[in-house]
Amino acid sequence: MKIGFVVNAIETEQEYYTTNRLAVAARQMGHEAWFMGIGDFSYQPDGTLTAKARAGDAATYRSAKKHLADVQRPDVEQLIALEEFDVVMLRNDPADDAESAPWANNAGVAFGQLIASTGVLVVNDPTSLADALSKAYFQHFPEAVRPRTLISRDEEQINAFVDDLGGKAVLKPLQGSGGAGVFLIDDKESPNLNQIIEAIARDGYVVAQEFLPDAVNGDVRLFVMNGRPLEVDGVYAAFRRVNSSGDIRSNMSAGGKAVKVKVTDEMLELVEVVRPKLVSDGMFLVGLDIVGDKLMEINVFSPGGLGSAQELNGVDFAPRIIEDLERKVATRLHYPEIDNRRLATS
Repeated sequence: MKIGFVVNAIETEQEYYTTNRLAVAARQMGHEAWFMGIGDFSYQPDGTLTAKARAGDAATYRSAKKHLADVQRPDVEQLIALEEFDVVMLRNDPADDAESAPWANNAGVAFGQLIASTGVLVVNDPTSLADALSKAYFQHFPEAVRPRTLISRDEEQINAFVDDLGGKAVLKPLQGSGGAGVFLIDDKESPNLNQIIEAIARDGYVVAQEFLPDAVNGDVRLFVMNGRPLEVDGVYAAFRRVNSSGDIRSNMSAGGKAVKVKVTDEMLELVEVVRPKLVSDGMFLVGLDIVGDKLMEINVFSPGGLGSAQELNGVDFAPRIIEDLERKVATRLHYPEIDNRRLATS
């Protein structure tokens, strides 16, 4: 297979990122793995879709560090017709470009849709990703698995909702990820509630959410592939993220630390509840963030932490993901009429 990995920018990738681990696994399994940044696409006058892409030039790679170093060399860049690829994985995080390059927010899904129209498998499905560009996508999942939530810019409504929750709530922007702009409203912060609302609302809508007491123990990142927990030989790709500083955010980018976790029946039940929509939307690989018996977030763009799951559980999960892409590409050869969304999670 020829696999393309779309990232925010090749220069900012890190060796331990999940995308690089997937690319190394693909190379070790005999496939081509190319990186392209969100700003590297072109729609040519003749209708051809191209991208400036880079790949390591060694026969194979054992070291993720060596692989990325070779990929990041500018002299290996090539202009490639995207129809040559078998699979394109959209692994860019729109939130990372929200301030520095707002144009990039829609570029990935827009070009992803164009690429899919040529017959290349694009995962996750770009049309569904377009719907998921804001946290409002999360509200389409069953209420039973979500914390109580208000999305508004109205200060009076938000104040009333926080009061109804007993004065303790989490406020965050509708757009964004990685724990940016997240506030815990409690007795200490309640005098600043209006200022916090104003600060978040300056850039858009405010998400006010009930505080889950179990959040003090961090959250669990569980990888889900084709709507089912990602596992190898009965071992689940999962870990707990904790923040010893007392910060309610357990995101790795906000100082969180990964520790081993036991996947419980309650967590597996959550997967079953969200599975039908994930499959229907063509969400091939996602990360569920679980607190207690609720989902805090579903990361459908660039779920990270596969390396943490590997190191804590002693299992390399990346080859299983590449194997499933191999199966999908074989299916496309036999059934070209199957659309991208259905094939993505078949």
